[in-house]
Amino acid sequence: MEVGGGKVFRILFLAVNNMESYIYKTVRVYLSETKIVNEIPPGGVPPLAVGATARLVTVLPLLALAAVILSGLSLPAQTAGMRSSGAPSAIHALFLSDIHFDPYGDPAKVARLNAAPAVQWDAIFAAPSSATRADDAAALQKVCPVRGVDTPDVLWQSSLEAIYRHAYAAQFVTVSGDLLAHSFDCKYKALLPNATHADYLAFVEKTIQYVVVTLHTKVSSSIPIYIALGNNDSGCTDYQLDPGHDEFLALTAKIVAEALPGDLSQAERESVLRDFSAGGYYSVPLAGVPHARLIVLDDLFLSSKYATCAGRPDPAPGAAQLAWLEAELALAREHKERVWVMGHIPPGVDPYSTIRNLPRVCLGGQSTMFLGSEALPEILAHNSDIIRLAIFGHTHSDEIRLLTVEVPPGSAPAEMPTTSIPAGVPVKVVASITPVNGNRPTFTLASIDPATANLVDYTVIMASNLTGVDTTWSPEYTYSAAYHQPAFDSASVSSLIAGFHADPSAKTPESQAYLRNYYPGDVSAMIQFAWPQYACSMDHDSGASFAACACSALK
Repeated sequence: MEVGGGKVFRILFLAVNNMESYIYKTVRVYLSETKIVNEIPPGGVPPLAVGATARLVTVLPLLALAAVILSGLSLPAQTAGMRSSGAPSAIHALFLSDIHFDPYGDPAKVARLNAAPAVQWDAIFAAPSSATRADDAAALQKVCPVRGVDTPDVLWQSSLEAIYRHAYAAQFVTVSGDLLAHSFDCKYKALLPNATHADYLAFVEKTIQYVVVTLHTKVSSSIPIYIALGNNDSGCTDYQLDPGHDEFLALTAKIVAEALPGDLSQAERESVLRDFSAGGYYSVPLAGVPHARLIVLDDLFLSSKYATCAGRPDPAPGAAQLAWLEAELALAREHKERVWVMGHIPPGVDPYSTIRNLPRVCLGGQSTMFLGSEALPEILAHNSDIIRLAIFGHTHSDEIRLLTVEVPPGSAPAEMPTTSIPAGVPVKVVASITPVNGNRPTFTLASIDPATANLVDYTVIMASNLTGVDTTWSPEYTYSAAYHQPAFDSASVSSLIAGFHADPSAKTPESQAYLRNYYPGDVSAMIQFAWPQYACSMDHDSGASFAACACSALK
């Protein structure tokens, strides 16, 4: 007997909030024990101290009551447009970025974490805090300064509970980089000065494994998680990584491959292991979206800050990755596939750094760019006829961009795949879980049209505080309601940004909404006072193009 993949139960229980905790956990355990459905993740909920039959007898009256309640109610408008029905027109996904998990929150526990396998970390974190925790953490901050607090386990557990509650309909998860905390290597070496590099590498891998496994447990072990690496995800230090035959990449490749769809072919899985071990990138079919492909990059290699673990600049791995990307896009075009691209560091101008130095830029100085060259946005923009979405993170802010082919006046585009200039690639920069910048933690729930592979809508779920202690999570905003656009496709994003350009004083409801949403939990005064220049960064991804736009707005 099969009962709708288990999701009918999840929707029913989540709608009846006062009964959700007991009903859902009881049925979840009963169904997994009796094998009525096979989608309930094993170990996802601790077994209750009663038999399965007794639990079913207990829950049936509650289910009947829930059915009566729901018979007179329609399900509320789902967060992130997650409208569930017998034949949904959209599929749903969870977008995460910049988790920056910090296992060093209680420094006295780190030696135990170092000696234990990742499966035992839950118990270590759950144990009472050490008596010297606050003093130890303050001392560690002096040795390894960080501008704020990253994601300790208590905040990560709060995030997971919120994900469990809000993302029940998700069919896949994306993580756009930076799983590890800031100053990760410095803290490890300060707390365990006698540890070897092999010890450190094992600790890094256990941390990544802990984050991925705990996430998988909450969203269901059958749901794929697509993971990109960020600049902090390294076996040596921030912005440093060795390409090819790197032990960190080879070990992490196994974790990444295990999180992918279970029905991935052996050849595709071997390709992921090979490509990720070589350069942190891979290409796989996108779950639930026919004729669609996800291409994942490690664009650390494209950053101007990138160096090998020995501290030497090396342009070769970035060039190799771009060549691989172009080959993958050519194959996708040949096979008539729609494409999503995910990385960590967004292409284009760093608006915060550049706007602070705008007078210098307008006098001929260089804009501050996120990447070391404009090759990546050019490749993506020239393939915008097949690329439906690009997902990045890194800024910790909630941002929207559009990558377009920038053609100088009077010139024709070269090597275009179509006869007309593509409209552009819509870019979603996903805000962070970490509150290190003083922002509130968030995650994003997305709705996707499987017929077009377009992102249709999304809702950002935000925490009520920065700590994970007594935290509630609720919708901050929904894209369609805030920006009055029918979809997050190139035409809609282009229209939205054009409206921002036409509103230099940021008076329209859409501009005001963007100011509120840009920095979760804050009014975003920085971009409010430079709104025309910030709008230029949204659809002018080259330094020269941005400067021309931003400086003309000053006149």
